Amino acid sequence: MNIKEVFIKPFSGMEDSFVSPGFLFKIGGIAIVLFFLTYFSFSWTMESVIHNRKEVIVPDISGKSAASALQLVSENNLCMKIDGYEFNDSVPIGTVLRQAPGAGMTVREGKVVKVVFSQGGESVFTPNLIGLPLRNAELLLRQRQLLLGEVSEAYSLKADKGTVLSQEPKAETSVSKNIMVGVVVSAGIPPAGIILMPDFRQRKIDETYQWAADNKIDVKMIEDPGSLFPGGMIIDQVPAADSVVAGESEVTLTVSSRKDMSEPEKEFRIHYEVSQSGSQRHIRIVAISKQGDREIFNGLRDPGFKIDMTVPYGGADKIRIFVNGILVEERAVK
Repeated sequence: MNIKEVFIKPFSGMEDSFVSPGFLFKIGGIAIVLFFLTYFSFSWTMESVIHNRKEVIVPDISGKSAASALQLVSENNLCMKIDGYEFNDSVPIGTVLRQAPGAGMTVREGKVVKVVFSQGGESVFTPNLIGLPLRNAELLLRQRQLLLGEVSEAYSLKADKGTVLSQEPKAETSVSKNIMVGVVVSAGIPPAGIILMPDFRQRKIDETYQWAADNKIDVKMIEDPGSLFPGGMIIDQVPAADSVVAGESEVTLTVSSRKDMSEPEKEFRIHYEVSQSGSQRHIRIVAISKQGDREIFNGLRDPGFKIDMTVPYGGADKIRIFVNGILVEERAVK
């Protein structure tokens, strides 16, 4: 046997038994059937998942800041994706220039809304300066291409000396570049003879009696039976905290008069701790429900300050926490 026969003989006869046309046709047919079964099964599954989602209307987020746009989109159970940036002289920097899908379109929950943000032109948004030291506020204005305007002082029981108490124009206002922003800065604790209104909100009504008696101030009470807070807690006041009051001043306190239930009502606990670093921060907590939004906390607080409060289940669907005007956290009440 020569070398050629050695290599050819083992493969002789394989044409009929291994690679016959009939065999290849069967294999191909099975593969095609499996492909179509897999394809249609996957399509049917995805179609079922998608059509089980509720239909929602895409909100109009054009002209909104990033935080406001994200809030509107999330409220409708949609997602937001940045699709690019473009220069535009007529739209403030950091504002939504356009969106896809467009406002008013009907889509399924979970749909991604693509947005293009403006890189600015001649308009900018005023930053939130409340709670910042004056020097930091001035630096932040320069970063936004704005100028520090008139600086006035006011005594304060709640803010350290040199801390911004208020500003004009207000935060998140669209203004022209290089406009002046005026601020009121804390002058610290007032001298003897000047009485300032304390911040009584989220405190028990009993705490006001001694203050009113010591300063000979008449206090008018208004009851709110629909409040989220336990009975006897102050939920609003006039005048605002740090306003100058005197014997003839009229002080009005709105007090929760929510009735105690026969059985203890389950409550959702809200705990938030202000960051340990930096200066005082303006903290605002809002309860979101089908009946509307209710502010349940608003004030300047020092670094490390701990906020502990409760709201009854059923009184709110979500809790939103804002720090210096920026939404930093959202919690579902469940």
